[in-house]
Amino acid sequence: MKLLHLTSCVGVLLSGIAQAGPADYVYTPNVEYGEREIDFKSGSARDSGGALRQANSIGFGYGARERWFTEVYAKYQRGNGEASHLDALEWENKFQLTETGKYPVDIGLITEIEKPHRKGEPAFEFKFGPLFQTEFGKLQLNANLLFERKFRGKDEDPTVQHHTEIGYQWQVKYRWLQAFEYGLQGFGGMGKWNAWDPRDQQSHSLGPAVFGKLDLGQHQAIKYNAAWLLGTSQAAPDHTLRMQIEYEF
Repeated sequence: MKLLHLTSCVGVLLSGIAQAGPADYVYTPNVEYGEREIDFKSGSARDSGGALRQANSIGFGYGARERWFTEVYAKYQRGNGEASHLDALEWENKFQLTETGKYPVDIGLITEIEKPHRKGEPAFEFKFGPLFQTEFGKLQLNANLLFERKFRGKDEDPTVQHHTEIGYQWQVKYRWLQAFEYGLQGFGGMGKWNAWDPRDQQSHSLGPAVFGKLDLGQHQAIKYNAAWLLGTSQAAPDHTLRMQIEYEF
């Protein structure tokens, strides 16, 4: 019954959130107290016209409390014919709201504050949303609902209107081996939270994904995940290749 309900919720999300960047990743709700990590993310997206967009980020995170994980990032981007440049600085905070495994669904909350680096960009961007995770044997399911708002910068075009936009992420993972797991990931954006864009202006992508963790001993490990995403709507990139590597210590 629980599986049917969660599948229905994901189906509603897919049928019809701001567009994911090529280096975005699926958030999970659980926090490991005292854990430190160096986090590298990278991705490239190509649209139907052949334009290529690439993004990378490097960050440092820390499990500051039993239910609070905080991380800072430097984000870089490159478009067709451009050199890689600093795109934004970001501060991410994740809060674990339920005890792991105590309830049928683990719940968390993500918040992000991003400061764009280039002139003419918004003053800052704020993202937040609930995170959900449940398990059935070796199957792990995640579904996240995200809200994003940009705030006007002093050098920004005054005719540009900013609204709170709604997005989603989902993930299905089969935990075959600790060093190698596999499944599916999906990302999407539907425009304003209270007035969704027409279907051809929404962005939806999904595709196969791999995951794993390599123990290095002495409380050290390398975790990875990667996905190849195919656009399933007109506004989404045709192909997106994304990856994340974390060094935990």
